[in-house]
Amino acid sequence: MAALKFVRSVWESFRANSGLEPRLLDSLRVTAARPGTVNFELDIQKEHTNRLGILHGGTIASMVDLGGSLAVASKGLFATGVSTDLSVTYLNPGGKVGDILRAEVTCDKFGKTLAYTSIKFHNAKDELVARGSHTKYVTPAWKDPNNIVEELSPRST
Repeated sequence: MAALKFVRSVWESFRANSGLEPRLLDSLRVTAARPGTVNFELDIQKEHTNRLGILHGGTIASMVDLGGSLAVASKGLFATGVSTDLSVTYLNPGGKVGDILRAEVTCDKFGKTLAYTSIKFHNAKDELVARGSHTKYVTPAWKDPNNIVEELSPRST
């Protein structure tokens, strides 16, 4: 439960302080979190679609970015670092207005310098829509006083 509460607080910080996320992804809901893994869903709205009326690839790319940050947050970092690499592979249509897109993101490796994340998206038909990866430079993030790394990701000594 601590991971879910913390990840949601980081998401709320994005919504309050970022220019992009509250405009594009305001309907995103974090549905579950445990250290290293976060689940979320997005109610697809018109602003998420392309001119064909289906989910825009840029919306998915933005969620790969945000999802990577939330996965890092699930390990206890409040300031989630900056992107060094991001990739997306699109496999199936994500859906149309009114559909729900679901995602699960994991923090695959979490170090003092870099964090590596991977994400999968599924549409309303439970088809794999896209998969992505996101690498974050996290060294400065370790200094944030809001971190709860020891609580969520205790390191063995």
